[in-house]
Amino acid sequence: MTRRLPTIHSITEHEAGPYRMERLDLEFGNGERRLYERLHGRGHGAVAVVPLIDDDTVLLVREYAAGVHRYELGLVKGRIDAGETPIEAAGRELKEEAGYGARSLEVLRTLTLAPTYMSHLTWLVLARDLYPERLPGDEPEELEVVPWRLDALHELVLREEFSEGRSLAALFVVREYLQHHAGR
Repeated sequence: MTRRLPTIHSITEHEAGPYRMERLDLEFGNGERRLYERLHGRGHGAVAVVPLIDDDTVLLVREYAAGVHRYELGLVKGRIDAGETPIEAAGRELKEEAGYGARSLEVLRTLTLAPTYMSHLTWLVLARDLYPERLPGDEPEELEVVPWRLDALHELVLREEFSEGRSLAALFVVREYLQHHAGR
């Protein structure tokens, strides 16, 4: 069923730390009115990079995650700087966090974190044909690079240290993409 989007009668804004909070006065097609809130980030989005060292092996990084106060295993990720495309940001973050460049970078899709109340988008980028190259990054320590075979995702998804939703989703998207597109 296709529904008409709710009518926005007004939007009020206020600052909420690194975000801008908006309150929307909405009217739905059935006449119901509600106030919804949504967060807008101040940046230009982010990238999650799936770097393949070969056709069957992804490179993960282990870094400190302040939100859960532990070291977390996940994909190369980072913000898109002003003036950068998602492809440029992915190439830069890959060099900064994993110490590799990629001759092939391909945006597969965007991912959302919590689309019911956040506008944040993450571009999922597949990186192939890797070569060693490191750029200085903003991490306080060098990140550990961990190769992981795609045919062992069933083991990875149950590890306590691999909990970040974008990384989980991205690896499944890439695995399906590789299985169903010729010319891996």
